[in-house]
Amino acid sequence: MKSEKQTRKELIDLRLAEAGWNTADRVQVVEEFFVTSLSNELNEPAVSYNTFFSDYALLGKDGKPLAVVEAKKTSVDAEIGREQAKQYCHQIRETQKVELPFCFYTNGYDIYFWDLENYPPRKVHGFPTREDLIRYRNLKQSRRSLQGELINTKIAGRDYQQKAIRAVLEAVEKCKRKFLLVMATGTGKTRTCIALIESLMRAGRVERVLFLVDRVALRDQTLDAFKEHLPNEPRWPKIGEKLIAKDRRIYVSTYPTMLNIIRDKNFELSPHFFDLVIVDESHRSIYNTYQEILNYFDAITLGLTATPTNVIDHNTFQLFDCEDGLPTYAYSYEEAVNNIPHFLCNFQVMKLKTKFQEEGINKRTISLEDQKKLILEGKEIAEINFEGTELEKTVSNRGTNALIIKSFMEECIKDDNGVLPGKTIFFCVSKRHAREVERIFDQLYPEYKGELAKVIVSDDPRTYGKGGLLDQFTNNDFPRVAISVDMLDTGIDIRELVNLVFAKPVYSYTKFWQMIGRGTRLLENEKIKPWCAQKDAFLIMDCWDNFEYFKLNPKGKELKTQVPLPVRLFGLRLDKIEKALELSKSDTISRETKKLRAQISELPAHSVVIIEAQKDLGEVADAMYWDQLSLDKIDFLRQHIKPLLRTLSGKDFKAMRFEKDIVEVSLTQLNENWEKFETLKEAIVEEIATLPLSINIVAREENFIQQVQKNNYWAAMDEDKYDELITRLSPLMHFIDNSDPSSRTVQLNLKDIITQKEFVEFGPQHESVSISRYREMVESKINELLVSNHILQKIKQGENITEEETIRLAIELHEEHPNITLDLLRRVYNHRKARLQHFIKHILGVESLQSFPETVSQSFQQFLNEHSYLSSRQLQFLDMLKTFIIERGDLQKKNLIETPFTMIHPDGIRGIFGTKEIEEILQMTQKLLAA
Repeated sequence: MKSEKQTRKELIDLRLAEAGWNTADRVQVVEEFFVTSLSNELNEPAVSYNTFFSDYALLGKDGKPLAVVEAKKTSVDAEIGREQAKQYCHQIRETQKVELPFCFYTNGYDIYFWDLENYPPRKVHGFPTREDLIRYRNLKQSRRSLQGELINTKIAGRDYQQKAIRAVLEAVEKCKRKFLLVMATGTGKTRTCIALIESLMRAGRVERVLFLVDRVALRDQTLDAFKEHLPNEPRWPKIGEKLIAKDRRIYVSTYPTMLNIIRDKNFELSPHFFDLVIVDESHRSIYNTYQEILNYFDAITLGLTATPTNVIDHNTFQLFDCEDGLPTYAYSYEEAVNNIPHFLCNFQVMKLKTKFQEEGINKRTISLEDQKKLILEGKEIAEINFEGTELEKTVSNRGTNALIIKSFMEECIKDDNGVLPGKTIFFCVSKRHAREVERIFDQLYPEYKGELAKVIVSDDPRTYGKGGLLDQFTNNDFPRVAISVDMLDTGIDIRELVNLVFAKPVYSYTKFWQMIGRGTRLLENEKIKPWCAQKDAFLIMDCWDNFEYFKLNPKGKELKTQVPLPVRLFGLRLDKIEKALELSKSDTISRETKKLRAQISELPAHSVVIIEAQKDLGEVADAMYWDQLSLDKIDFLRQHIKPLLRTLSGKDFKAMRFEKDIVEVSLTQLNENWEKFETLKEAIVEEIATLPLSINIVAREENFIQQVQKNNYWAAMDEDKYDELITRLSPLMHFIDNSDPSSRTVQLNLKDIITQKEFVEFGPQHESVSISRYREMVESKINELLVSNHILQKIKQGENITEEETIRLAIELHEEHPNITLDLLRRVYNHRKARLQHFIKHILGVESLQSFPETVSQSFQQFLNEHSYLSSRQLQFLDMLKTFIIERGDLQKKNLIETPFTMIHPDGIRGIFGTKEIEEILQMTQKLLAA
């Protein structure tokens, strides 16, 4: 237990020094800062009448207090100093006529920051630097109300993007600091964030932003988006930059890169360096190691995810301070596809199954011709017996893969020439599977000289950079097919994708929709590429019944929470010590205790998790703690120290996994659980047998490797033998290449056949298929008649036709096909007031005819862009009004003060908008309905 003086000297001074404050320099820090109280409010013994001392005052370059720090001893809750620190701040402002200082209070372990004029107190990882406090003060001086703050509609020009931004701005105005946006893939999450950042910067709310992504390709894509939309804001990193620079405003980083930066002992990045942190694809992956980044930075935090709201994990909502099922704003795939005009592309699903997938590979399913071939190769037919689910896991059949590729080439959406497939992603099971698919493409279609299909995976250095494989696939005519394992499942933005092939089963609903999201983006008219001139829908070829699986299991497999390997190893050692205590095996206790302490010593000292646990770690740092381990001490280690092992990274985890297996088998021996012992032993021996003796360093241990595979080695196991296994073999485990298990996959080349090939209905718009066919029929018939019908020829040439000619044309069309009527045309083209001439001109390409919903949506979008200051409530009203007009095709003034508009405000439009805005809305709606 430390006194307040010791706490200050040994802990608080050190934490201040980490933030760049020199407590010995009174130009920076004044200890025992003199505070005069004009009233007797301070709950602190006065040195003399109404005279007090604040523990620390942190001074700006002008010598004025920027912040006050109130210290308490380690045994006292830091919150005890809260009111005292607040009163010091107010008294300093009152007596010295300066701005209200920022408020900190701490007991050396826990530090709390209180921006008294803006937010309640919050726990922070460390003290801010002088530059941080100056930035905070400048932001406080420049900040303005976000109510009515304009949104840059050139960046975020869609209504739902503006609603998302407005929802966050209004929440920031209410002093909230965490937000979650749920937006379907392809709806422009990045653009939305960029427009939000611009609004917050313009309003003086943020200066530095960190945008976190999970892959390098996404980092580069995000940097390009910032370059396009905020070209004048300095960005990090530039091409080739490795070290972080401190003079930028926009920072885009992968999670691992930023984690390494904040743990770097040689480079201190302040916890207060960023004002806003954006977390892309906020889901389970950030709960373990990467949540440390969010805990480290004291910043407004915005989470982004495309995962549908109904399947978002409880932890995600909790992480961003949202109630379950209630993100800050949500916009779904269904809403985007059903919007008029469409914001996302719909899809068709083709189900494809082969005989081997359905019935497996065995004597019954292998053709007689292939059976003869296998016999000639010296293989036993009876020994070939695989389930269909084992394909591309324990067995690979070239015939099945070739069949899928041939079917794809026949059924895929092709380019304008109708020969080559449009841009396509093949989702494969493994890298071995991907390479096999690539080889088959090259073998079947040699005329494309190896350029048609290419494997694009994250560990291939040729993937990245300008001219790399991903850049070629995105920006060049070839390759047309990207064969991927995990890398292209999420985040990659390629609008020209028109085919997705699921050549693997998927069990995560979140991942499944992220994969589908690769194809949902529409083309941009100003950026049309020669190999994809139009895109009305995209095709999903499902080779593994994934859609059927998610119909039966809407949320997919429940993923078990993964306990990090170092935590499991530490826990097993504790279990082993506990059992050894029971059996009075002092040698085992001594050995495992030494190994536990070694694990603790490897914890990353600069990790926020470790720094916050210093009090607990201090307790076990004393050698005497380990002299007599009791059950209470073991329980303390299990509850407080074991979870800290999740912070370990950069270790040889294959070696650690082997070590964990050895500790586990030794524990089963102590427990005399011989059945489990045999099972674990066999698994270990099997793994040791896969060590590649062709590698020199492994070959040196060949005799030992042979020895441990024999039963007599295990007959009399003791701690020395277990330690020998760990010492000699765990460093060799990384030579076993688990990423490419081809050596353990049975390779076959048998003829397979298609058993199912059919389109299945899945998605929000399949009821409109008959309408699209009707339109095709009408357009085909009119273009066919154009050759011989002089009235159609006059319209095509831009000439006006008389009323008599219009009637005659209507009769002729009806005679050609009884279903070509004005009423049907209006329904099919969704335009209630267009005349026959308008439809004919549209079909012949003379002029474009917008549907009524498109016209309404366009007018409302234009209104929103001209009034980008509108509140969320006003946006909600306009959205309801747009829907009302599209559905009813009419609007009376009295409707605006009736249901459903009174659901938003009892006075309807009068309670939401001012007189000027009401008049503008009425003018817009009258113009729409008069058209």
